[in-house]
Amino acid sequence: MMIIPILLTFFANAFTLNQESITEAMLTNHVFDERIKTVQLYKEGWNLSYPVIKLNSDEKLMLHFDLLGNDIDDFYYSFIHCDKDWKRSDIFYTDYLEGFPENPLEDYRPSFNTTVHYTHYTLSFPNDRINFKISGNYIILIHPSNDPENPVLSYRFMVTEDVAGISISAHRPRMTADLNRNQQIDFDVSISSLRVNDPYRDVFAFILQNGRWDNARKNLKPAFVSSNQLKYNSLTDLNVFPGGNEYRYFDIKSIRYQSQFVRKIDYFMSNYHVYLAPSDDREFKPYFYWEDFNGKFYIAIQEEKNPDTDADYVYVYFTLPSLYPVEGGKMYVSGAFNNWEFNSTNLMSYNPDAKAYESIILLKQGWYNYEYVFRRDGSDDSVASRFEGSHYETENDYTVLIYYRNPRERYDRIIGVQTINTLNRLTD
Repeated sequence: MMIIPILLTFFANAFTLNQESITEAMLTNHVFDERIKTVQLYKEGWNLSYPVIKLNSDEKLMLHFDLLGNDIDDFYYSFIHCDKDWKRSDIFYTDYLEGFPENPLEDYRPSFNTTVHYTHYTLSFPNDRINFKISGNYIILIHPSNDPENPVLSYRFMVTEDVAGISISAHRPRMTADLNRNQQIDFDVSISSLRVNDPYRDVFAFILQNGRWDNARKNLKPAFVSSNQLKYNSLTDLNVFPGGNEYRYFDIKSIRYQSQFVRKIDYFMSNYHVYLAPSDDREFKPYFYWEDFNGKFYIAIQEEKNPDTDADYVYVYFTLPSLYPVEGGKMYVSGAFNNWEFNSTNLMSYNPDAKAYESIILLKQGWYNYEYVFRRDGSDDSVASRFEGSHYETENDYTVLIYYRNPRERYDRIIGVQTINTLNRLTD
């Protein structure tokens, strides 16, 4: 009678990725196949939400992506559980998932009446084939059948227990020279429902600005512990972020009509080409508020019914005037549309004749936020303020994640997640 459980455990562990085969890129938001475009992962019912769901609830995540071309590939999906620092957890597949280690991605549809042909893939999870046993950081891998070691894309999401109460406030920094450029995030955490012996050792706090992991504040420790209350109100800059600026945006829902910031739309060589109006240098300009998506994008079309398959891909031309090239690094167009990565697809080149940085990016119709980022040579540092400026008044989302490592367990739990928006709760 023990044969079936033993076999299930064997197959689950057999198909689980070997530790040696996992690369650093596989534990990030990353596209490995240049044919894959427009990856979105959000909570079902809210396209602009962050990929966080509650354990043992009815909440689901929705994954969308496109495969360019006329081919329809058979993809499978699998999951990796990670620790708080996005390293693979030292636990078996059967410890964190109910179901089989690999499952086919069966919901796909070809594009309709588009100049660029593609197949749109959709996945909703958890589902009747797979469910999560524990909280924590997770990676979803999309890969060919029985080949999880060669994914076409990877994406991060979180599963939370929501047993810790979190209260957050955002304000001007108290202990920094750049009071007018930065934002400080203070928060209190209630752990009354848990038995935590040493919160300084076992509890870890992370802060994300606009859902980004590239500039997250990590492994923060409480400044003060009182009974079951942890207070994170450091007088250092550990919980301070550059406020940045409101994201630039453009609307390409229609290819018939020019919207704001669209200078011209052409059709040639069997493709649509959208030329954005030249951008301005905002580094030393005063703050001006306009509503944005905090770096995100939204797929939509004006003339057709189903944006998943009816939205076309167009070449978008970006122009950033600059009298001279900025020395010591490279310029990029950055945003959620490329997971804030820095690579050849969003790299800008300097045109000395036009005295401007230029870039051409293939994007699906919709509404996009973006910013210009300077990346120093030989460094992971990136500077958005060089052409964007930074202001304490800027509207941003801040997400606090609380991790707990029980000394008797081999993984990091997420015991609480809370997001605030500075527009509603920013105080001087």
